[in-house]
Amino acid sequence: MNEYYNSAYKPLLAIDCVIFGYEQGELKVLLTRRKQDPYKGAWGLATGFLHFGESLHYAAERVLKKQTGLDRIYMDQLSTFGEVDRDPEARVISLVYYALIKVESQTLETLEKNQAQWFSITALPKLMFDHETMIQMSWGKLRRKSRYQPIGFELLPEKFTLPELQSLYEAIHQKQFDKRNFRKKILATGLLKKLDEKQKGVSKKGAYYYVFEEGKYDELISQGFNFELKSMAFGS
Repeated sequence: MNEYYNSAYKPLLAIDCVIFGYEQGELKVLLTRRKQDPYKGAWGLATGFLHFGESLHYAAERVLKKQTGLDRIYMDQLSTFGEVDRDPEARVISLVYYALIKVESQTLETLEKNQAQWFSITALPKLMFDHETMIQMSWGKLRRKSRYQPIGFELLPEKFTLPELQSLYEAIHQKQFDKRNFRKKILATGLLKKLDEKQKGVSKKGAYYYVFEEGKYDELISQGFNFELKSMAFGS
C-alpha cells in the first residue's frame, strides 16, 4: 500500500440490520442484548464489523445469518450513519440494511441463544447508539416500498387469508383500509392464487387461503408490469 493510502484516516465500518417480522396484527423488530461495552446489556440491532476482503452485501448476509440462522433473506440497503460522536469508543460509520423474515422462523432456542426478543414497532425499549433512528427510517422505507413492490409477502406464512394480508398492510402503514376496496384491488393484481382450503376455527364460514405467485410476478415484471397499490388501496 502506497503512502497516499497509508496516510489516510481509517474509521471502522459497521453493518447494522433492522430485522422486521409480523405476528398477530403487529409489525415487530428483532432486537438483541449487547454483549460488550459500551452499552453492555442494552437492546440494539444485529450488528457486526466489515471483515477484510468482504463485500458490503456479503457482510450484511453474514450478520443476518449469525443472528437468525437463515439464508436467502430479503434485505435492502437503507442508508449510512456517520455522525462523529455516534459511538463513544471509536469513529464508527454504520451502513444499515433492513430485512424481512417470518417470526415463526425464530425458535425460542434461537432467541435465547442470541439473547434476542421480538418487540412491537410501536413499543420499542430504550435502544443504544442511534438504532431507534435506524428503525424508524427503515420502517418509512418499508411503508413506501410496500406500495410498489409485493415485499410484504416476505412477512407472511406461505399460505394466508385475505384478512391476514389486510392486517399485515394495516400494521405496516398504521391505518385501516376499507375491506371491500382492499380485497378488490389486491386481487386485481393477479398475483394471488386461491387455494381449495379454508382457515378453520376462526369464523363459522372460514376464509379461503391464498398463496403469492412469485414466479408469475417475475414474469409480469419482465413484461413491464407495475405492482402499485398506492393509487388502488392506500390513497396518496
